[in-house]
Amino acid sequence: MTTSFGIDRPRRLMPRHLAIIAVLVGAGAIAAPLYALGSDKQVKKAEATLVGAAGAPVGVVGLKEKHGMVEVEGEVRGLTAGFHGFHVHTVGSCVGPTFASAGGHLNPSGAVHANHAGDMPVLLVNADGSASASFKSDRFEVADLFDDNGSAVIVHANADNYANIPTARYDPDPDATTLATGDAGGRVACGVIEARGNDGADD
Repeated sequence: MTTSFGIDRPRRLMPRHLAIIAVLVGAGAIAAPLYALGSDKQVKKAEATLVGAAGAPVGVVGLKEKHGMVEVEGEVRGLTAGFHGFHVHTVGSCVGPTFASAGGHLNPSGAVHANHAGDMPVLLVNADGSASASFKSDRFEVADLFDDNGSAVIVHANADNYANIPTARYDPDPDATTLATGDAGGRVACGVIEARGNDGADD
């Protein structure tokens, strides 16, 4: 079964499909992404295959621009139960195990967290390690994700508090890490965003 983006839902992938993805990862598909395909401002659809720290696939995120909004839909599995920060990061690189190569949050306007363009709703992982996400965003266009070094989707180890710590109520005040990342912690999954089947994306 596929999503509306035409991508396989990870929890329904057959073993042979996972084997194919694993071969692509092992062959360096993550290290050498095809984000350059999206250099044309007409790109409207994209997807990211999420991998864990060991390089195994853990999910898929699809992005589709339609009527001025970007529809984001994702499926993951094999993660720790609870809330996890979920963001678009500025570099299309997923070098494990830390994924620091993906850079910081997408934030072309220089806004403060949680107003970065790449700030997305937290991902709620169920007790069985599975999670799904479906929402719309007007904070970026799909084409914005395809600059010279591309972009990536990151799932963090902890919940994102969106720097929502009122200074009048709590002591100490929010520190630099809270203000920049919402204390979402390390990076447990990463996926390079790549252009996909963009004909008729606005239909």
